[in-house]
Amino acid sequence: MALASVVGSGALQEAIAKTKTKAKKRYLKAKKDRRKKRKPAAVPSGSRTEDATHDQDSEGEDEDDSAAEVTSSPAGSVHAVDAEPESTHRPKKRRKLSPPAEDENPEVKSTASAEDDQIGLSPTTNVARLPSAPVTLPSFPLPSHPDAPSKATLALQGLDKAIIEAELIEPRRRMPIQSTDAGEAALGLSEQTKKRLQELGITELFAVQTAVVPFLLSNTKHRRLYLPYNPSQDVCVSAPTGSGKTLAYVLPIVELLSSRAVTRLRALVVLPTRDLVTQVRETFEAVSKGRGLKIGTATGQHSFAHEQAQLIADRSPQLQGGSSRVDILICTPGRLIDHLTGTPNFSLQHLRFLVIDEADRLLAQSFQDWLAQVLSATRPQVIFSCGSDGASSTLVHEDAPAPDGLAPTFLRLLRGISHDRTDLDETQETSCQKLLFSATLTRDPSKIAALNLRDPRYFVVQGSPGDAAAEEDGVLDLVLEKYSMPDTLSEHMIVCESAQKPLMLFHLVHTLGVKNALVFTKSAESTVRLVKLFEFFKEFRPTEAKIVLRAYSSDLAPSARKDILDKFKNQEIHILVCSDLISRGIDISHVSHVVSYDAPVDMRKYVHRVGRTARAGRDGDAWTLVEEQEARYFKSMLKEANHLNAVKRLRVSELDLAPLISSYESALTKLKEAYSR
Repeated sequence: MALASVVGSGALQEAIAKTKTKAKKRYLKAKKDRRKKRKPAAVPSGSRTEDATHDQDSEGEDEDDSAAEVTSSPAGSVHAVDAEPESTHRPKKRRKLSPPAEDENPEVKSTASAEDDQIGLSPTTNVARLPSAPVTLPSFPLPSHPDAPSKATLALQGLDKAIIEAELIEPRRRMPIQSTDAGEAALGLSEQTKKRLQELGITELFAVQTAVVPFLLSNTKHRRLYLPYNPSQDVCVSAPTGSGKTLAYVLPIVELLSSRAVTRLRALVVLPTRDLVTQVRETFEAVSKGRGLKIGTATGQHSFAHEQAQLIADRSPQLQGGSSRVDILICTPGRLIDHLTGTPNFSLQHLRFLVIDEADRLLAQSFQDWLAQVLSATRPQVIFSCGSDGASSTLVHEDAPAPDGLAPTFLRLLRGISHDRTDLDETQETSCQKLLFSATLTRDPSKIAALNLRDPRYFVVQGSPGDAAAEEDGVLDLVLEKYSMPDTLSEHMIVCESAQKPLMLFHLVHTLGVKNALVFTKSAESTVRLVKLFEFFKEFRPTEAKIVLRAYSSDLAPSARKDILDKFKNQEIHILVCSDLISRGIDISHVSHVVSYDAPVDMRKYVHRVGRTARAGRDGDAWTLVEEQEARYFKSMLKEANHLNAVKRLRVSELDLAPLISSYESALTKLKEAYSR
């Protein structure tokens, strides 16, 4: 039975093979006939490869078709196919085809062949072919950002042209005070003024003074008190601290106002602090001695009624021209606004000079919008009304008082004016000349525009005049806030841990001999705490030389601050620990060291702090204690100002601090006990 089944199986396989061979022959013959009918007259030489490829593909398709015929037979024959030997299914060998030419796109060719097959055409037919698929678009470079403008270009955007054209002054420039006619013509100073300067020990003018003083005094047309038709140019000065900016405006004001016949408020000096007001008043009094000029101050140190009595001669509300007991007023902005709004007959219409010292700080703080109110008070407030005929006319109150010393610009406010007077129709401007001084003059276009400067002239003590490249670099240094320091100043920094900062200060004082010094802290509380720690430290070192320290801050009463400052000037106090209250403008000749116990947070503060020493050509040292976590920021701040190389780092070893550690720890323990009570 088994043998019969095997024989039957072999016969079945033979029948299937014969059937397959006959079907394939019939298919190939029919295909050959179809191809002869479609064969063109001439076949391109390049199509041989395609034909061969097509033949191979056709043979493969034939085999697939044969297999399809077998598998579509009755279900009973399916098992016979599975039992067929492997030798009958061996694929045929195919010829290796040459690769396509380099200039041909295989993707495009395959796409074209697929389209031909869909419509029943061969690649070798002469029938017009359909357009092939479009090739990929050429790639374009990705968009990139344009090169950013330089920092200098950005800094110059929006600036007044006068700043860019600023006059640079060599810092080492000097001009002797000569008594000859040529010297008087060069400086514009009278013999009486030069004699007074020599009595004060001033034999030459510094760089900023040699530029500003002749500019304000050399033009004889501008030496008058009233200039309604030909006003003077405004002046902006940027110069290092200690370069003599105060004397640069004191000399012209005293020289011009000495010719006055009637006392009017003609010079107004605005300063940020009371201490600066006191210092500037002393300078005015020293230079104007024997000239008869009356100088007043308004800082809020005295009562409001007391200041009114000192400033105003007649408080009757019927004086349009105002009334004044002083020729020169030195004040803080807040108190100035109080007198403008609350003091009768306090008028700025006769003002010849408006001086804004430490201009960057004053312009950055509003003080009840003091600047706008002051500038408005220097100009007449004319009210126009339209008549029935449409023409405009000046509106004057019926109860306006009789004229009383009005300034020329304010004459149109008079009652009962004859409107046929042509002199009142001419354009008249205020005679007030604005003078701005600072070591870090503002470069904010909006703040400069708020000043309403009239054809301003800028003076910058920096760079080397005469060299075009140096002048351009000097102006850019001003715009980019790269400040110049006195040549006689030595700058140092000590990087330490936070807990070691007091110990570093004691090392400077007791080991390096730092005396006649100003020590700046970040707040009034830090000032008091540091002085207490120093007092405790001295208790554990009684054998050392006695060093007197005092705290100076806004927490003290004005009288106490004045007393401490006087003792420090007389060298009864060796070290003055203070906040930034006196970091601007204070001039104490014997200060030889400045210590920033708390590192300044911006470059402007640093400039004003270190400017308390090395003034007027004297030598000085600046020390900055920098905590380790602040070191990177502090260095980057100096680097942006192009000043990092000027500050030398001082390294203090543990061996240098060893003699002080025991006393410091004891003082620190005692300070903790004092604050824990």
